[in-house]
Amino acid sequence: MLNKMNPWKKDQNPSSFRDRVLQIKNHEVPSYVAIIMDGNGRWAKKRALPRVAGHHEGMKVVRKITKLANELGVKTLTVYAFSTENWKRPKMEVDFLMKLPEEFLGTFLPELIEENVRVEMIGYMDKLPEHTKRAVGKAMEDTKNNTGLVLNFALNYGSRAEIIDGVKRVMDDVKNGIITENELNEEVFSSYLMTKDLNDPDLLIRTSGEIRLSNFMLWQLAYTEFWFTDVLWPDFDEEHFVEAIEAFQGRQRRFGGV
Repeated sequence: MLNKMNPWKKDQNPSSFRDRVLQIKNHEVPSYVAIIMDGNGRWAKKRALPRVAGHHEGMKVVRKITKLANELGVKTLTVYAFSTENWKRPKMEVDFLMKLPEEFLGTFLPELIEENVRVEMIGYMDKLPEHTKRAVGKAMEDTKNNTGLVLNFALNYGSRAEIIDGVKRVMDDVKNGIITENELNEEVFSSYLMTKDLNDPDLLIRTSGEIRLSNFMLWQLAYTEFWFTDVLWPDFDEEHFVEAIEAFQGRQRRFGGV
């Protein structure tokens, strides 16, 4: 269902934001939310600012949404931070994006630890600059024993490359007698992907009005509920996130059944 509208009627909504949060917690909360954070550049352009200003503002939004998702009981939050295609952008912008994890995690890490959040990453870490790898690695190490929400950064991630690499590993294991062709099914193949330790997302949010997946979790999103908004990511706030969760709670998930 590619619908940006909230199915709840306005007069059914509680009067205040905190009331809405409490009501959400009394219903099924999506265990796993994935977000395509789009619109940073356009947000900056509208304000006659360099594109990097939009990316910087966008990281502040990650902080707010992580805290709210944790409060609501979301178990996993994956944010699409940098794709394998984003290397095509201007060098100055790419360099800035590679410094953002260091700045974000450097300032936010104590709060993540205090809130029992665990940091994880999917993507091709070996191709990242050393300072980016150090920042992400430190955050993962320092939060590895936390048992609350998993904040998962998709960094230098591309779903097609992930699937092709998974196929290659399956072929190697078949050739080496580790598995047989007849043993291969969806569950087994999923174990060859970067997300092998995660469930599939329940809800995908994409901001900025674009309605496409942009090479993000193509395998994992097969039965995920989609929610799109015209709001640019730096303008996305807690009320927008609550609206997306309310929309999810108003849908019926059949997973191909009736």
